[in-house]
This record gives sequence, structure tokens and C-alpha cells, in this order.
Amino acid sequence: MAKTNERVSVLAYEKKLVLSDGYFYGTTWDAKDSKTEKIPVVEKAVRGTISNRLPDTTVDDPAKMHAEVNKPNLQTVDTASLKPDQDTLKVTFTLKVLSGVLYPVACNNENRYKDFVAMAKSYIDKTGCSELGKRYALNLANGRFLWKNRVGAEKLQVKVTLVDDKNQGASRQWIFDPYQYSLENFDATDSSVVELGQIIAEALAGKRDYIILNVEGYALMGLGQEVYPSQELIPDKDKGSADKKNRKSKILYQSYGTAAMHSQKLGNAIRTIDTWYPAYGEDWNRPISVETYGTVSTMGRAFRGNNKKDFYTLFDAWSNQKNISDEEKDYVMAVLIRGGVFGDNKE
Repeated sequence: MAKTNERVSVLAYEKKLVLSDGYFYGTTWDAKDSKTEKIPVVEKAVRGTISNRLPDTTVDDPAKMHAEVNKPNLQTVDTASLKPDQDTLKVTFTLKVLSGVLYPVACNNENRYKDFVAMAKSYIDKTGCSELGKRYALNLANGRFLWKNRVGAEKLQVKVTLVDDKNQGASRQWIFDPYQYSLENFDATDSSVVELGQIIAEALAGKRDYIILNVEGYALMGLGQEVYPSQELIPDKDKGSADKKNRKSKILYQSYGTAAMHSQKLGNAIRTIDTWYPAYGEDWNRPISVETYGTVSTMGRAFRGNNKKDFYTLFDAWSNQKNISDEEKDYVMAVLIRGGVFGDNKE
């Protein structure tokens, strides 16, 4: 029999929200349902100005300052834009929702395995994953996955189609106006959000083996406007390469000949549902992506660090039959749905 508070060195859960990459197409708002074209990534060379912070010794010396700012800042960058006769961006991807969140895919302690399964089963039996399903549905409805492309758009629309509905025998579609749903909370719902959320919850809870959703997001951005696919990471080792002058300073992601967004970035948007962290509503009023320590790398902050509200503390407590709140259970289950390796292996 497992000891109280015993940790396992091998523990892993498979992700249950599986996304494709998001592909970018150009169209017009009036013809968005019938005519689209792939948006290519193109390269351009620009001459910029020196804008980085300079040493005080340079700033305080007029001659040095003059010499520094007159140096050419030559850059080669990738860019992606609508054509001059196109005013609307279309982003399309698929989302597969899998069942089986009860079961770790790897666990080297049989008794603790049973504890973990019992923990998740009690949650599913009580809630049916309804709150999580609703929040994932709202992040589709509000177009959060469009990221920067959502900002300043005159109009937005999201279409979600249930591709393979074995239970109903036919495809189903929901159409949302993202501006009707908040990005700051998950309070506002309607019958379409509730219905889509329930179907997602049924898959997570095992009432359906899986579902596949085809998602289309539209943003009316203006004729010929720039669009924003994912930007590729340039490894540090390449930044100091001998060919630095000829290296691009910005590389955009493209796949199958079209600008695209990483599946990881889309996934980050869909699982931005954590409003249960301690600072929410106090010094920060936005949901954050579900992470083990509530990490938001762009802010350099771990919202669940140093306050005993991180995933591991709550997971250990709950799996050892200690009381945690319903909201903390929602968070723990959302991390398991995210998937990952959670063992206490010191090697």
C-alpha cells in the first residue's frame, strides 16, 4: 500500500487538446465563405535607425553620439500581408479533444496510480468537466487564438464545426461574434457556447471517445494590411554566427506554402482559462494559460510560485485525499488535460 504523501518518480499524462497548426488565408469580408488565397511569407530588406539604449559615455559625447546614430541599421526580415484587394484574414485549424484524462500514460507506482485515477474519477463524476468545457468553448468563441490579429479588427467572426459527430450522426456548426465575449473573464455565455462547451466536456469526461472541431477565424483588418503568423525562435548560438550580417532578424513560420501559426501558440490561447490564481482580480485581471507554476514568460512572473498554489502542491494534496477547493480542482484537472511529465525524478 502506498505511503501517505508518497511521490512517484515516473508520472506522465497525455495531452487531451490536440491542435493542428493554424493556416493563414486572405479574402474579403463579403467573399470569405467562398474565395480565399494562401498568404505567403516574403522577405524584405530595410534600413532602420539605431534605437537601442546606448552607453552613457556615448550619449554624453556629441561626436560619439553622432557617429553611432549615423551607422546604418540594415535588416532582413520576413513579413506577411493581405493583398491590396483583400481586407480579411482567415485563420483555420483543427482541434481534437480526447477522452481518458483519468489515466496516466506512465506511472511506476501501482497504488499511487489507483489514487490518481480515483482522484480524477471523483472530479468527472461530480462535474462532468462542464466548467472546463465551457472555458475552452469561450476561448474559441472570443477569438483569443487570433492573438495580435484580433487587435484593431473592424469585424470578427468565428465558425466552429463538429466534423465527426458519431453520437448525433451529422456535422454541427456554431457561428460566434467574438466581440460579444470577454477576454478577461468567463462569465458571459449563451446557448451556443453552452452547447459547444458541453460537447467538449463530454469528450473530456469519456462520454465520447473523441471529437474533432474545425475552427475558422475571420478578422476584417483593412486592405493590404499586415498579418501576424508565428515568429520563429532564433537560437542564441546563431545570434553570434559569422554570417550575422546576412542573417534575418525576424523569421516567420510558414507551412505548405502559407503563413501559419504554431499549434503550440494556438494551444496556449485555448488553455488560457486560469482565473483561479491568487492575484486574479487584485494586481492582474486577465486569465493566464494553464501552467504548473502559473508562469507568464512575457512578464517574467510565476503567478502560482511561492504561494503553495502551484500544481504540484495541489496535486499532491488532492491525490492524498486532503481538502482543496473546487476551483483548485478545476485548475489541477486543466493541467492534466494540458499533459506533461510530472514525476519526482531527481536525475
